[in-house]
Amino acid sequence: MSGAEPRTGHPGVGRVLVVIPTYNEADNVTDIVARVRRAAPAVEILVADDNSPDGTGVIADALADTDPAVHVLHREGKQGLGAAYLAGFAWARQRGYDAVVEMDADGSHAPEDLPALLAAAADADVVIGSRWTRGARVVNWPLRRLLLSRCGNLYARLALGMPVSDATGGYRVYRTAALEAIDLASVCSQGYSFQVELSRLAHRAGVRIVEVPITFAERERGDSKMSPLIVAEALWRITGWAVQDRRTAWRRAGRARARWP
Repeated sequence: MSGAEPRTGHPGVGRVLVVIPTYNEADNVTDIVARVRRAAPAVEILVADDNSPDGTGVIADALADTDPAVHVLHREGKQGLGAAYLAGFAWARQRGYDAVVEMDADGSHAPEDLPALLAAAADADVVIGSRWTRGARVVNWPLRRLLLSRCGNLYARLALGMPVSDATGGYRVYRTAALEAIDLASVCSQGYSFQVELSRLAHRAGVRIVEVPITFAERERGDSKMSPLIVAEALWRITGWAVQDRRTAWRRAGRARARWP
């Protein structure tokens, strides 16, 4: 990898930071960083490592030593995907980036799709790399995972009233201005539900959300972080948000009726 390319920003978007959370991704981090650098040479990368015992952070440091477009954020321990992204968002905002990308370290989010997401970000506030919109492909997923994702996203869309087909998708571009419009201090979820919560907050903030089809593939190396507890948390939180939103709507409707005529 070479850091010789000028880092003046991605055309139409500006300075872009790709945040890649890692925990025990020693087998994947070198490859994913190299693929991002090839696919979108103008962007920069932040590896947010949760003190991986397998040495992922050490490998990331070595990559940063040879490429000024690669940075590493060492965190004290395993605190969850949501916390890692929030830390990455804060890091980017403090340093004046114009957009932040969420990307998994395991290769399930193809860096080769990144240029299409960034192109869409030229006219949008939030871009979701969607697995469930026309033109998308999902590769090597068992039927159980396909049904879980499909049904979970349908439930989130209906329960929360969001015009988003892949609210759980974790391959995203956020304009920094959109992050500032979202109440990030109120985010309380992790894992599967973190992406749903940010989708809900972005929708409520009125920012422009678009979806771009991607090719999503199951990881080839390492262990998945998905667990029944993560899925249960998502269902519980989505239901809670839906109830909260309906109560708010009923209270507003009641106040409006009380003021009439």
